[in-house]
Amino acid sequence: MTISRQKVKEQDKIERRTNFDPVESNLTSDQVKLEASRCLHCKNPRCVQGCPVNIQIPDFIQALKEDDLEKAGEIIRQTSMLPSVCGRVCPQERQCEGNCILGIKGESIAIGALERYVGDNTRASQTDIKPSGKKVAIVGSGCAGITAAADLRKAGHEVVVFEALHKLGGVLRYGIPPFRLPRTFLDREISNLKEMGVKFLTNVIIGKSITLKQLKDDGFDAIFISSGAGLPKMMNIKGENLNGVYSANEFLTRVNLMGAWKQNSATPLGIGKKVAVIGGGNVAMDAARTAVRVGFEEVSIMYRRTEKELPARAEEIRHAKEEGVQFKLLLAPVEILEKDGYVNGMKFEVMELGEPDASGRCRPIGTGKFVIENVDTVIVALGTNPNPIIQRSAISDGLDLKTDKRGYITVDQESRATNIPCIYAGGDVAPVGESNAINAMGAGKKAAKAINELLS
Repeated sequence: MTISRQKVKEQDKIERRTNFDPVESNLTSDQVKLEASRCLHCKNPRCVQGCPVNIQIPDFIQALKEDDLEKAGEIIRQTSMLPSVCGRVCPQERQCEGNCILGIKGESIAIGALERYVGDNTRASQTDIKPSGKKVAIVGSGCAGITAAADLRKAGHEVVVFEALHKLGGVLRYGIPPFRLPRTFLDREISNLKEMGVKFLTNVIIGKSITLKQLKDDGFDAIFISSGAGLPKMMNIKGENLNGVYSANEFLTRVNLMGAWKQNSATPLGIGKKVAVIGGGNVAMDAARTAVRVGFEEVSIMYRRTEKELPARAEEIRHAKEEGVQFKLLLAPVEILEKDGYVNGMKFEVMELGEPDASGRCRPIGTGKFVIENVDTVIVALGTNPNPIIQRSAISDGLDLKTDKRGYITVDQESRATNIPCIYAGGDVAPVGESNAINAMGAGKKAAKAINELLS
């Protein structure tokens, strides 16, 4: 008898609007066995090829078939120290699961759910590490940084991670809401690295607290810059500086990291009635779903193309709809209207789709028709650029760190090496392909490999 793909249980769609608890639970142990039994263990596993860190997916699933959970954990952690994270936030439908042979005529293996189950129910085993006598500095504790830190520590190097904020995790903590990534599991993944001997220093801004040159002078043999991209892209339209306008970066950081939506917060967040979220990616979905939970009465995604072109994961779009988020499509922002210094509506041009552009999506074309949306809050989720503080500091120190016209650090695509010897970069500060957790981890692994070869 054919076994159907196993589904995780989800929190009630009405109830979850009022809390930040995880929307999805894990598969049960019985479901894990059933799902693992569906895997064909292909001789040429396309799922592994679709994973940016090349987790040996058929092997860990085989271990689950054999009821050896610890072995499954060991196999995953040979290439990824963040299974609980990746199992929740990676776009599996476009990577490992999207390449699964079963998905051609049916349903692919639920690789993400299996990885999450293994990550949540196993701990990294500690092995003896032979000191190399070399020191590596990691700038940033997000996906790329902690992945590189894990690999370099395994190789025996002393690794120090410098984090600008007061808590570790980078965008995993301040950007992704806890209903998608519970903090318990993020904290545990970081604890695993601490137990390996990775050192973490918080409240240290590289380029201000200490410079790249000072790190080199302090005896670090190599530096990996993975500081992310925290400078929001804005719309550059009239009214963008009004009270009630947030970048998604600010909005999510204040909620996730500072608890600003709570009444007793030291820096309370202004909660209006109707909010327009500008954008259609995963960050826009996170912002919209967070806005629902903090108390906005009406939350709308405003996007200039159709639903077919939305770049967000299908799962996130579905969850947003279930939680009451409205999708108002083929609308491009023109102006934010004002009353006494605050947002008092927003003007949009009605769009239609033309021929595909360089991204492969149909280009939105203005029709000359306009509509006014009655909103009192605007959240701009159009992406981010890197903060130039590190680059400017390096140049002032005589280190001509090369960047492109948008401020991203220029690197060799394979080694992640910059133009300065012994300095590497990856993640959102030097992106390759789609900006997401697993691609950042892939960059961290490439940089760690190159650094280890250099130091060896």
